[in-house]
Amino acid sequence: MIKYRNTLEGVTPTMLDGFFVGWPSHPDNGRFLDILKGSAAVWLAFDDGRCVGFVNALSDGVYYSYIPLLEVLPEYQGRGIGTDLVRRMKESLKDMYAIDICCDDGVVPFYQRLGFFRGNSMIARNFDKQGG
Repeated sequence: MIKYRNTLEGVTPTMLDGFFVGWPSHPDNGRFLDILKGSAAVWLAFDDGRCVGFVNALSDGVYYSYIPLLEVLPEYQGRGIGTDLVRRMKESLKDMYAIDICCDDGVVPFYQRLGFFRGNSMIARNFDKQGG
């Protein structure tokens, strides 16, 4: 039974193993927890105490929010956990004018099903900093 929560209380770096699959470089679990702590909002999915998914948002708290990360552990994908996490995050951000996401083409249909639409975006990345 998947349980969801929007607090980091009691979350430790060791509970965050297994994310960032396929990334050539990624934050270690301690830095990952720092990312979540620095977020305006987070939702986490747990299965028997194990974190199996998360989503975070950055925001000015008034007008604009951005969802930079959504991940579900590979063995838990396809069960609706990502959908539940995004729906919960959208509810948390319901008073914002804008909720933006930049994503790869392969997941555009996923976000469209959740009420997002295509827009233009420009991004800059410092890939040497990808590991945090």
